[in-house]
Amino acid sequence: MQRKVDFLVIGSGMAGLIYALKVADSGKVLILSKTTIDDTATSYAQGGIAAVMYSPDNYEKHIRDTIKAGAGLNDEEIVRITVTESTGRIKELIEWGTHFDKEKSGKYSLAKEGGHSENRILHHKDNTGYEIQKTLSHKIKNHPNIQVLENYFSIDLITQHHLGEKVNRHRKDIECYGVYALNRDTGDIETILSKITLLATGGLGNVYQTTTNPIFATGDGVAMAYRAKAHLENLEFIQFHPTSLYNPGEKPSFLITEALRGAGAILKNRKGEPFMKKYDDRLELAPRDIVARAIDNELKLSGEDYVYLDARHISANELLNHFPTIYAKCLSIGIDITKDMIPVVPAAHYSCGGVKTDQNGRTSIKNLYASGEVACTGLHGANRLASNSLLESAVFSHRAAIDSKENVKNVRHAINVPDWNAEGTIMNEELILITQSKKEVQSIMSNYVGIVRSDLRLKRALTRLEIIYKETEDLYNKSVLTQAICELRNLINVAYLIIRFAQQRKKSIGLHYNIDHPPGV
Repeated sequence: MQRKVDFLVIGSGMAGLIYALKVADSGKVLILSKTTIDDTATSYAQGGIAAVMYSPDNYEKHIRDTIKAGAGLNDEEIVRITVTESTGRIKELIEWGTHFDKEKSGKYSLAKEGGHSENRILHHKDNTGYEIQKTLSHKIKNHPNIQVLENYFSIDLITQHHLGEKVNRHRKDIECYGVYALNRDTGDIETILSKITLLATGGLGNVYQTTTNPIFATGDGVAMAYRAKAHLENLEFIQFHPTSLYNPGEKPSFLITEALRGAGAILKNRKGEPFMKKYDDRLELAPRDIVARAIDNELKLSGEDYVYLDARHISANELLNHFPTIYAKCLSIGIDITKDMIPVVPAAHYSCGGVKTDQNGRTSIKNLYASGEVACTGLHGANRLASNSLLESAVFSHRAAIDSKENVKNVRHAINVPDWNAEGTIMNEELILITQSKKEVQSIMSNYVGIVRSDLRLKRALTRLEIIYKETEDLYNKSVLTQAICELRNLINVAYLIIRFAQQRKKSIGLHYNIDHPPGV
C-alpha cells in the first residue's frame, strides 16, 4: 500500500505537532505515532520550559547559562537564536491554550533549576509536558489538513538506496522520499511518500537499563538517519538525570524533577548527611552532569543502591500544590515526602547529540528535517541546561516549518519507489532471542558506557556489542518484521554510535567523563 502526502511527520510529541500545525496551511500533513498521539516523551516532562520573561532576567544571562552548562561546546549562534526567540514561542503556546502557573499578582510563576542564574522556568504544577501535549493534540485533532495514524512504527527512511542506487555517506545529494512504516494493527508494511519529512522521534534512553524515558524511546530516528547516511553529532553526551525514584523493576524510572531541588530539597547519603558541598559550590543546583557524577561517586564509596533527596523541610502546602504528581507517586509506594526522604538514583534521561541540523532544522539529507531530542542543533553542547529541551523543540520546529513551506514548492514526489521487499523472510523470530539480546545491550551500555567511562570499558563494550549485532542482523534478514526486532536493531545501532563517539572524544568534558582522559588534559 502506498500513500502520498506533502509533509510527513514521524513522531507525535511537541516537536512534531508544532511543526505539523505550522505547515498544514501549505499542504496535506500526515503524522505517524508509534503509540498514540498523547503517549509521548513530551507528556512525561515534569519540570517546565525555560524562557526569559521578566527583569532582572535577560537574554544574555540565559545565553551565558546555556553555554556554561554545555562546557562551551555549544554553537553560540544557535544558543542566541534559541534564547532570543524563546519569549515569542512561549507566547504562542499560551495563545494556543497552554496554561502555566501564575502568582497571585497575575505574573507567571517562574522556577529555578540547576545551572540557571535566574528564575525562568515556566511550569504547570509538575506535569508541564502533559499540559503542552494536551493543548497541541487538541488543535491537531481539529485541523482538517492533518491526519494522524496511530500505532505506526517507522522502519526505514526511503532514499536513492531503495531505488537501486548506491549512496555514499559523503555525497551531498542523498534525498529522502518518505518512509516504510509498519502498521502495528495489521502487520502490513506501507510505503509512505512525502515531499518533505520531519524526524521528531524523540530519545534513545532505553539503550540503558535504567531510564526516565518511556519504553518506546528506542532511538528509532537516530538509527534510521544513520542507516540513511545522515550526518550525526555529539552522541557521546548522554545526560543522566541525577534523581529518579529508586523503585527496582519499574520502567520507566519515575523522574523526581529538578524543580524539587530548586525549591530547596537536599541530597543526602544513607547516613542522612548532605554531600554536594564536597563537589560543587552550587550544591544541589549544580549542572546535572556534576550532580549525577557526585551521586555515582557516593554510591561507589558506600556500596549502597541509592541516596536520599530530603524535602521534609519544605512546607507541606508547597509540596502538595507544586509537586502533586511526585507526592502521589511516592505515597503509592509508601513514601510520604512531607515526612520521609525520597530514595533516588541517576537514570539515563536525555541525548544531547543526534541528527545534525542547521538553523532551520535541515539535515544533511535533502528534504529531511529533524527537531526535538532526535536532532543535534548545537544548543546543548556537552550538557543540556535544565528545561531547555522543550524550548528547543518549539524554536526549531517553528523555523523548520517556515523553511519547509518554501522548500515544498520545488519538490515532487519520487516515482517508481518499490514497496517493502519481504523476500526471504520465512520465519517469525523467537521472542526470547530478542528480549535476551535487548537485556544484554542495556547491560553493556549501563556497565561500560554510563556516567563514568574508560578506554578499556569502551573497547569491551564494542567487542560485546559486535557479537549481538551480527546475531541480530542475521535474525532480522530472516524474520517477518515486527516492532520488537526493529527496535532491537535500532538500539544496537544507537549503542554502537554512542560507543564510537565516546572513543573519539579524547578529553573528559560535560557529560562524557573518561577516567583515562581527565578534564584539562
